[in-house]
Amino acid sequence: MHDVIVIGGSYAGMAAALQLLRARRSVLVIDAGERRNRFAEHLHGFLGQDGVNPNALWQQARDQLDAYPGLTWYAGAVQDVLGEIGMFRVCTDKGADFTSHRILLATGVRDEIPDIPGLAERWGQSVLYCPYCHGYELNNGPIGVIAFNPVSLHQAEIMPEWGTTTFFTNNVVCLNDGQRAHLLRHGVALEEVGVERIEGTADIVLTDGRRLEFSAIFVVSNTFPSNALAAAIGCEHEEHSMGQQLVTDEFKQTTVPGVFACGDVARVPHSISFAVGDGAWAGMQVHRSLVNPEM
Repeated sequence: MHDVIVIGGSYAGMAAALQLLRARRSVLVIDAGERRNRFAEHLHGFLGQDGVNPNALWQQARDQLDAYPGLTWYAGAVQDVLGEIGMFRVCTDKGADFTSHRILLATGVRDEIPDIPGLAERWGQSVLYCPYCHGYELNNGPIGVIAFNPVSLHQAEIMPEWGTTTFFTNNVVCLNDGQRAHLLRHGVALEEVGVERIEGTADIVLTDGRRLEFSAIFVVSNTFPSNALAAAIGCEHEEHSMGQQLVTDEFKQTTVPGVFACGDVARVPHSISFAVGDGAWAGMQVHRSLVNPEM
């Protein structure tokens, strides 16, 4: 019987586990090994780790967790969570079952991106999501923004801070006169011909045959919980402007007693900095619930 089982061993899950381990609690981390930024070679904007390789950062964090005797690490995927607060049973894809008093979901999200040929193959490399994470390294080169959801308009608005920007409405966004004038005032060029495919490093080929070259392409993805586990447990979801996330209260508890959630699956916007902070707070709140279950 573990005090807590953390499902998801990326940045939020490990940050939560660290707080619990330092409270001398027994923690099992179950990790399927599919971090959201696994396609990126460098991460940026995380204080003290700017420019490092994500794999190196993850390994450093894992090594630090391993120094605590209360940690058990299991590589695998969770198939089901049964039971209730104080006595949960977690079933894995390899047939191993574990029990715990509390569950913490740090399962992350999956990105839904435009179905444009060539785009998925460049995701996380030359097709990007967050300008604060990747914009500086473009050295003011030309940037393309492809519309995908309502937040795309805001992304196009701020991108000229990092380079000359062209916004591709791509038959997804229909700009009104006010929006069009606003973007033009911010120095955003507008392109309303549809996108046919992506080629080269970040070349956008339009349906009329034109080919426009960019240093990078930005897309605001829609995000959804990475699997159906939380829904199967009974945790409620809520809609936001870019998809879905789990409902949690101020103490990071879901709508199922004893089940907590943190990181990208339980908050927007997303970044490693936010995930680590959210995980640390969640770990403290899970510990609080163990010390005083009546709170």
